[in-house]
Amino acid sequence: MTEEGYELDDDPARIDLDVVWEFMSTEAYWGRWRSRSDVEHQVRAAWRVVGAYEVGSGRMVGFARSISDGVSSAYLADVFVSSGARGNGLGARLVGEMVERGPGANLRWMLHTDDAHGLYERFGFRPPDRTYLERPRPTSAP
Repeated sequence: MTEEGYELDDDPARIDLDVVWEFMSTEAYWGRWRSRSDVEHQVRAAWRVVGAYEVGSGRMVGFARSISDGVSSAYLADVFVSSGARGNGLGARLVGEMVERGPGANLRWMLHTDDAHGLYERFGFRPPDRTYLERPRPTSAP
């Protein structure tokens, strides 16, 4: 999974929680309300995580996580690429690795996004059909 100076790896032990926390607490519009403990729990409990790393330094520059039953459905979450590594296609590589390769290739995938529809549409994401319902988080939640 090495290409253009970056490699992808789904080894959970390799995830740099400091990098994930830094991004989630300062840049992620969707998750800044979470505590570090919340983020660490979500990463540890994830069904699969994929990190993007600089070849040579091994520094983590991108991340994606998913939750799943491993049989029929999965949810893609917390996809990000650090600012210094953007523009290299890493976001697309992370999504592709998560949803098109590995154990999730044949699952029904779901996600929420407010700004990256074009990226996810390339991987077949589209508005839900009539069979999909959602219960949003209560307005009193953080």
